[in-house]
Parts: sequence; C-alpha cells; structure tokens
Amino acid sequence: MVEKRMGNRRQQGRRKRQKGNARRKIVEKVFDVQAWTPKTALGKEIKEGRITDIKEIIESGYTILESEVVDALVKNIQSDLLLIGQSKGKFGGGQRRVFRQTQKKTREGNKPSFSTYAVIGNGNGYVGLGYGKAKETVPAREKAIRKAKINLIQVARGSGDWESDTTVPHTIPFTVKGKCGSLEITLMPAPIGTGLVVESECAKLLKAAGIKDIRSKSKGHTATKANMIKACFDALKKLTEVKVRAADIEKLSIVYGAIEKEKKEDSKDKTEEKSGESNE
Repeated sequence: MVEKRMGNRRQQGRRKRQKGNARRKIVEKVFDVQAWTPKTALGKEIKEGRITDIKEIIESGYTILESEVVDALVKNIQSDLLLIGQSKGKFGGGQRRVFRQTQKKTREGNKPSFSTYAVIGNGNGYVGLGYGKAKETVPAREKAIRKAKINLIQVARGSGDWESDTTVPHTIPFTVKGKCGSLEITLMPAPIGTGLVVESECAKLLKAAGIKDIRSKSKGHTATKANMIKACFDALKKLTEVKVRAADIEKLSIVYGAIEKEKKEDSKDKTEEKSGESNE
C-alpha cells in the first residue's frame, strides 16, 4: 500500500512538471509580412525589401522600435520564460515559477501585479531579453516577449579555449564580465564537450544565443535571479564591444551573429577530405 501511494505521488509530480514546462514554452505563430502595417521608417524599408538582414540593422546602429522587425528578419526564433518567482510554500520552500507576484497596499485593498522575464533567440548568434509587468499574467508575458525582441543583440562566438585546437565556434572567444547590482558574473571559454557550466536560468540565455560550451564564476548576492540574468546578458553584450585585431579573429575563429550554412558545409567537406587523405 505504501509503495502504491509513493508511486501515485511520483506520477502526480511528473504531471505537474510537464504542465509547467508546457505553459512556459511558447509556440511562435508564423509571421505574415504582407499583413503587417509598419509604423516606423525602418519597418517600411523592410516591407519594401530594401533591408533583408538583421545583421545590417544591428551593425548600422539602428534602433528597433517594433517587434515585428525581428519577426520578419530572424528565422527559427523561439521564446521561453525564466523562473524568477516562487510559489507560496511552508517555511519559504515553494517551487520556482515563471511569474513574480507583488502587491500594493491601498484603501480599497491589495492590488496584485505580475512580472516576468522572457528570452528569445534563434540558437545561431542572436538573443534578446525582456521584462514585462502587468496586473495579469498574459499581458505581462506578451510585454516581456515584445521587449525581448526589441532588445535583440548580436553575439560573438569562437574557439577561445587554450585546451582545444578546433576551429568550430562553439564557445565564446575570450573572457568577459557582466555586472548588475552587487552581482558580478564572469564567462570563460571552455573546450568541446564541457557543456554550459553556469546557473540554470543563465544557461537558457546562452543556449538561445547558440553557445554550447562555457565556464563561469559569480560573486555577490547570487540568489537574486533577476540580477543574475541581467548580469549574464550584460556580459554577452561586451563580446561585441571589445575591439579585436584581424589576426586574432582568424586565430580564435570569431563569428559575429549567425553562421551561414555554406560555411558549415565547407567545414564538413574539409574534414571529410582530411579523413580520406589519412586513410590513403
């Protein structure tokens, strides 16, 4: 009887986790450019076909004011909500949740509000982070996703770890630091196969940017998830702010933004040729 009860409780726990994951993952609708009515000059140029690459917008220093700009130019974009809140539990032991709830005391009573962080990315050099707050959960989520698209940045990837000689841009090219409040996080290059050795919510941010291997260390009040996420995003921004010499770009295999399919196919062909020569 005891074993049956334990089995039922485990099944209930798994179902709750699956429901939570399904709610957190957001399915992006297919964007129709023809039905879009742009409000800014940048949006009008994109609809007319003058601008066809998001890299041109970011490197030229344009300010993105419409989230539809990212929908029109970035393919295979995915969004996810980060766990910054905590549900009520005994002795503060509640489970982590997507929305953080706060209340304002007024004469009429308590006025609750919900806030959340959303991360968007194509897994190939572009990532964005947004914060949304509203009186209900759905408007807060939509606001966070919209701001994440507006805050899209280009990430530099490379092979900056001294332990491996690979030319595949699987990690970051050099060490960077990000800061928010008292919290400071340091991101360091790692060899292939290391994985994302970083806090779980920061790992979602790095995965959305297309980084596969990394090491990290942090100091300060690391329990504040919101500051941890913002510090990690600040570190990713600094990857493109550092000036790099042309010789170091080739040495570290630095790639800014997305990696084209042609380059991937060329690298595969070269490896196949090398393996064929070695066999001969």
